[in-house]
Amino acid sequence: MEFKGIYTPAITPFLDSGQIDYDGTATVIEHLISSGVDGIILAGTTGEYYAMTSEERIEMMPKVKAMIEGRVPLIVGTGAIRTEDAVVFAEAAAKHGADGLLVATPPYALPTEQELAVHALTIDRAANLPIMLYNYPGRMGAMMGEEFLDLISASSNFCAIKESSGDINRLHLLANGYPNIQLSCGMDDQALEFFAWGAKSWVCAGSNFAPEAHIALYKACVDEGDFNKGRQIMSAMMPLMTVLEQGGKFIQCIKQGMDLRGLPGGQPRKPLLGMTEEEQLALADAIEQMNAKINAIVSDD
Repeated sequence: MEFKGIYTPAITPFLDSGQIDYDGTATVIEHLISSGVDGIILAGTTGEYYAMTSEERIEMMPKVKAMIEGRVPLIVGTGAIRTEDAVVFAEAAAKHGADGLLVATPPYALPTEQELAVHALTIDRAANLPIMLYNYPGRMGAMMGEEFLDLISASSNFCAIKESSGDINRLHLLANGYPNIQLSCGMDDQALEFFAWGAKSWVCAGSNFAPEAHIALYKACVDEGDFNKGRQIMSAMMPLMTVLEQGGKFIQCIKQGMDLRGLPGGQPRKPLLGMTEEEQLALADAIEQMNAKINAIVSDD
């Protein structure tokens, strides 16, 4: 499978009762597809999979698949501490027509690279679907290093890696040492560097509420090869990225961004809480300034 374009880890709207808002979810999916994103990721961190029951996660799969109606690929996250649970999610994803899986490091467990490879290969055997790996040591506590990459390369299902380590040397390693694994941007403030090193996809939570900006940067760098224009767009996006990453309320910001567009966002599930009025105003200002700058850049073409 070729991962190309903008892949959005979709938010999960919740009702005031705390239940999943499926009407809101349908609105979100339709918004994303009509905005031009290239794929939907279900049960990513931005979708708050960690705050859902196993039953809820599996229940969402066929519902979201039906909402997409085959217009873009559906990638399903299998994140879990226990390998057995990840396998259950992978098997359910295959059963309900997912086009691929997102396979992350089990959080908290701190597996060795060999143990992590066994975990990933077990998921692979259970579902036999294309896989995008998700390397995020800052959140998960363990790195998908060279030993791991060598071991999983025995299976052609491992198509891509969402690299979120923040280590620029990893781009060099992946681009030069593992051409069999497609490089996908998983660190928003390094998107320009990812594209310069050949990444053809970007998994970006901000594309929930600002797909136009993310698509504009992608098109400038990947489709047009115009990195001068790309630098201008990236500069316009950086203040927003600072608000998202440095306030400690990343998911809350994404959901608030949806609310600002009149789309279903709402509150996250506990243990996360909402944003203060000051935080909301700072986010709104960053979005407004970004949109104005990018519109001016694009309109100059």
